[in-house]
Amino acid sequence: MRTTRAMAAAATAVAALSLAAPAAVARDGMPVGPSNIVAMPSVVARGGQLTITVDNCPRGGTATSDAFRPTRLSPVHGSNTARGTAMIDRHAKPGSHSITVMCDGRTLTNPAAFSVIGGVQGGLGGSSSTGATPTDMAIGGGLIAVAIVGGGVFWMRRRAEKRI
Repeated sequence: MRTTRAMAAAATAVAALSLAAPAAVARDGMPVGPSNIVAMPSVVARGGQLTITVDNCPRGGTATSDAFRPTRLSPVHGSNTARGTAMIDRHAKPGSHSITVMCDGRTLTNPAAFSVIGGVQGGLGGSSSTGATPTDMAIGGGLIAVAIVGGGVFWMRRRAEKRI
Protein backbone atom coordinates (compact mmCIF):
# COMPACT_ATOMS: atom_id res chain seq x y z
CA MET A 1 0.00 0.00 0.00
CA ARG A 2 2.87 2.38 0.80
CA THR A 3 4.41 1.79 -2.63
CA THR A 4 1.19 2.81 -4.36
CA ARG A 5 0.97 6.05 -2.38
CA ALA A 6 4.62 6.85 -3.01
CA MET A 7 4.21 6.23 -6.75
CA ALA A 8 1.11 8.45 -6.87
CA ALA A 9 2.92 11.26 -5.05
CA ALA A 10 5.94 10.94 -7.36
CA ALA A 11 3.72 11.00 -10.48
CA THR A 12 1.94 14.11 -9.20
CA ALA A 13 5.24 15.87 -8.55
CA VAL A 14 6.56 14.99 -12.02
CA ALA A 15 3.35 16.23 -13.64
CA ALA A 16 3.50 19.53 -11.72
CA LEU A 17 7.14 20.09 -12.68
CA SER A 18 6.53 19.28 -16.33
CA LEU A 19 3.70 21.84 -16.49
CA ALA A 20 5.74 24.53 -14.72
CA ALA A 21 8.95 24.02 -16.72
CA PRO A 22 7.82 25.63 -20.02
CA ALA A 23 6.56 28.69 -18.17
CA ALA A 24 9.85 29.03 -16.30
CA VAL A 25 11.85 28.74 -19.53
CA ALA A 26 9.66 31.33 -21.27
CA ARG A 27 10.24 33.87 -18.50
CA ASP A 28 14.00 33.37 -18.47
CA GLY A 29 14.83 35.15 -21.71
CA MET A 30 13.21 33.14 -24.47
CA PRO A 31 10.79 35.35 -26.42
CA VAL A 32 7.11 34.61 -25.98
CA GLY A 33 4.83 35.14 -28.96
CA PRO A 34 1.46 36.84 -29.00
CA SER A 35 -1.47 35.07 -27.38
CA ASN A 36 -5.16 35.55 -26.69
CA ILE A 37 -6.42 37.78 -29.51
CA VAL A 38 -9.65 39.45 -28.37
CA ALA A 39 -11.89 41.51 -30.68
CA MET A 40 -14.59 43.71 -29.12
CA PRO A 41 -17.38 43.83 -30.04
CA SER A 42 -17.48 40.29 -31.36
CA VAL A 43 -20.25 41.25 -33.81
CA VAL A 44 -19.78 44.50 -35.73
CA ALA A 45 -21.54 46.17 -38.65
CA ARG A 46 -19.80 47.29 -41.83
CA GLY A 47 -18.11 50.63 -41.25
CA GLY A 48 -17.95 50.03 -37.49
CA GLN A 49 -14.97 50.10 -35.15
CA LEU A 50 -13.30 47.02 -33.70
CA THR A 51 -10.94 47.10 -30.71
CA ILE A 52 -8.25 44.43 -30.83
CA THR A 53 -6.36 43.39 -27.69
CA VAL A 54 -3.42 40.96 -27.72
CA ASP A 55 -1.54 39.50 -24.75
CA ASN A 56 2.25 38.88 -24.74
CA CYS A 57 2.90 41.68 -27.22
CA PRO A 58 4.80 44.23 -25.07
CA ARG A 59 6.33 46.23 -27.96
CA GLY A 60 3.18 46.43 -30.09
CA GLY A 61 2.67 44.95 -33.50
CA THR A 62 0.30 44.74 -36.46
CA ALA A 63 -3.14 43.17 -36.86
CA THR A 64 -4.46 42.17 -40.28
CA SER A 65 -7.72 40.73 -41.60
CA ASP A 66 -9.65 40.55 -44.85
CA ALA A 67 -12.30 42.81 -43.27
CA PHE A 68 -10.04 45.79 -42.41
CA ARG A 69 -6.75 47.39 -43.38
CA PRO A 70 -3.58 46.53 -41.44
CA THR A 71 -3.84 48.14 -38.02
CA ARG A 72 -1.05 49.20 -35.67
CA LEU A 73 -1.20 47.72 -32.17
CA SER A 74 0.28 50.00 -29.52
CA PRO A 75 1.68 48.72 -26.22
CA VAL A 76 -0.47 49.31 -23.13
CA HIS A 77 1.76 50.84 -20.45
CA GLY A 78 2.22 48.79 -17.33
CA SER A 79 1.19 45.52 -18.94
CA ASN A 80 2.31 42.91 -21.42
CA THR A 81 -0.60 43.79 -23.75
CA ALA A 82 -1.02 45.66 -27.02
CA ARG A 83 -4.22 47.29 -28.29
CA GLY A 84 -5.45 48.90 -31.49
CA THR A 85 -8.64 50.06 -33.21
CA ALA A 86 -9.61 48.92 -36.70
CA MET A 87 -12.33 50.29 -39.01
CA ILE A 88 -14.33 47.56 -40.74
CA ASP A 89 -14.49 48.07 -44.52
CA ARG A 90 -17.87 49.11 -45.90
CA HIS A 91 -17.63 46.28 -48.45
CA ALA A 92 -16.62 43.54 -46.00
CA LYS A 93 -18.49 40.26 -46.50
CA PRO A 94 -20.97 39.37 -43.77
CA GLY A 95 -19.88 36.40 -41.67
CA SER A 96 -17.01 35.25 -39.51
CA HIS A 97 -13.52 36.75 -40.06
CA SER A 98 -10.06 35.94 -38.73
CA ILE A 99 -7.41 38.24 -37.29
CA THR A 100 -3.68 37.62 -37.72
CA VAL A 101 -1.33 39.42 -35.33
CA MET A 102 2.41 39.88 -35.74
CA CYS A 103 4.45 40.85 -32.66
CA ASP A 104 8.24 40.68 -32.37
CA GLY A 105 8.50 38.56 -35.52
CA ARG A 106 6.02 35.98 -34.25
CA THR A 107 2.57 35.42 -35.72
CA LEU A 108 -0.73 34.25 -34.22
CA THR A 109 -4.11 33.83 -35.94
CA ASN A 110 -7.55 33.70 -34.36
CA PRO A 111 -9.64 32.02 -37.09
CA ALA A 112 -13.06 33.26 -35.90
CA ALA A 113 -12.24 36.43 -33.99
CA PHE A 114 -15.32 38.46 -34.96
CA SER A 115 -18.36 38.53 -37.23
CA VAL A 116 -19.50 41.21 -39.65
CA ILE A 117 -23.20 41.80 -40.13
CA GLY A 118 -24.72 43.39 -43.22
CA GLY A 119 -25.99 46.93 -43.13
CA VAL A 120 -29.62 47.97 -43.09
CA GLN A 121 -31.51 50.39 -45.30
CA GLY A 122 -31.92 53.05 -42.66
CA GLY A 123 -34.36 55.90 -43.13
CA LEU A 124 -36.74 53.96 -45.34
CA GLY A 125 -38.93 52.74 -42.50
CA GLY A 126 -38.21 49.13 -43.31
CA SER A 127 -39.32 49.45 -46.92
CA SER A 128 -37.20 48.98 -49.98
CA SER A 129 -36.85 51.17 -53.02
CA THR A 130 -37.99 48.46 -55.44
CA GLY A 131 -41.70 48.71 -54.55
CA ALA A 132 -44.30 46.04 -53.97
CA THR A 133 -44.12 42.66 -55.66
CA PRO A 134 -47.11 41.16 -57.51
CA THR A 135 -47.69 38.88 -54.52
CA ASP A 136 -47.82 41.87 -52.17
CA MET A 137 -50.34 43.57 -54.49
CA ALA A 138 -52.54 40.44 -54.64
CA ILE A 139 -52.59 40.05 -50.86
CA GLY A 140 -53.38 43.74 -50.34
CA GLY A 141 -56.10 43.68 -52.98
CA GLY A 142 -57.66 40.57 -51.44
CA LEU A 143 -57.76 42.16 -48.00
CA ILE A 144 -59.41 45.29 -49.37
CA ALA A 145 -62.00 43.21 -51.25
CA VAL A 146 -62.84 41.20 -48.10
CA ALA A 147 -63.22 44.45 -46.12
CA ILE A 148 -65.59 45.95 -48.74
CA VAL A 149 -67.72 42.80 -48.94
CA GLY A 150 -67.86 42.47 -45.15
CA GLY A 151 -68.82 46.12 -44.75
CA GLY A 152 -71.53 45.77 -47.41
CA VAL A 153 -73.02 42.68 -45.73
CA PHE A 154 -73.03 44.41 -42.34
CA TRP A 155 -74.70 47.53 -43.80
CA MET A 156 -77.35 45.47 -45.63
CA ARG A 157 -78.23 43.48 -42.47
CA ARG A 158 -78.56 46.67 -40.41
CA ARG A 159 -80.79 48.18 -43.09
CA ALA A 160 -83.00 45.08 -43.20
CA GLU A 161 -83.50 45.15 -39.41
CA LYS A 162 -84.90 48.69 -39.50
CA ARG A 163 -87.76 47.70 -41.91
CA ILE A 164 -89.18 45.05 -39.62
